[in-house]
Amino acid sequence: MRLVLLGAPGSGKGTQAARLKEYLQVPHISTGDLLRAEVAAQSPLGLQAKEVMARGDLVSDDILLGMLRDRFSRDDTRAGFILDGYPRNLAQAAALGELLADLGQSFDAAIQLEVDNELLVERLAGRAQAEGRADDNPESVRKRLQVYDQQTAPVIEYYRQQDQLTVIDGVGSLDEVLNRILGAIQVEKPVG
Repeated sequence: MRLVLLGAPGSGKGTQAARLKEYLQVPHISTGDLLRAEVAAQSPLGLQAKEVMARGDLVSDDILLGMLRDRFSRDDTRAGFILDGYPRNLAQAAALGELLADLGQSFDAAIQLEVDNELLVERLAGRAQAEGRADDNPESVRKRLQVYDQQTAPVIEYYRQQDQLTVIDGVGSLDEVLNRILGAIQVEKPVG
């Protein structure tokens, strides 16, 4: 099962990706984690990324795609993966499709966790209090949600047009949301 999880900050995609990883026995690949690991390992792509980040620039799609190509070629991804944090724009979505085709791997589904923006602001405000995160104040959260909506609307439409998008209600208990995802990808073992 090869899945892309889409969702605004606070929608629960990281939490659900971790749960899906255990349930489906496929790796959860976060591009942020992957980038940090490559930099720490001082791989050729990691060194390129480190140089770009040192200048204060965003890591290019080509570097990220190279890291994903390497990651998808590892044995633990043969049965699939859960991709979190990528693609974030239309060019990345198209590049991901091309990469998987080059590797002879199928793409199963894009799952969008949908949560009302005001509930996301509440969730993230709660996280800010619990974790002492200054970046999760209501004003900055609303700005991040606006940027997310602008950047990912084309990605969501891209997967919708390819009949690969499933929108899941991201509100409910962790088990309820997980069971909705499992139902959407036609895995029949309910959790909880």
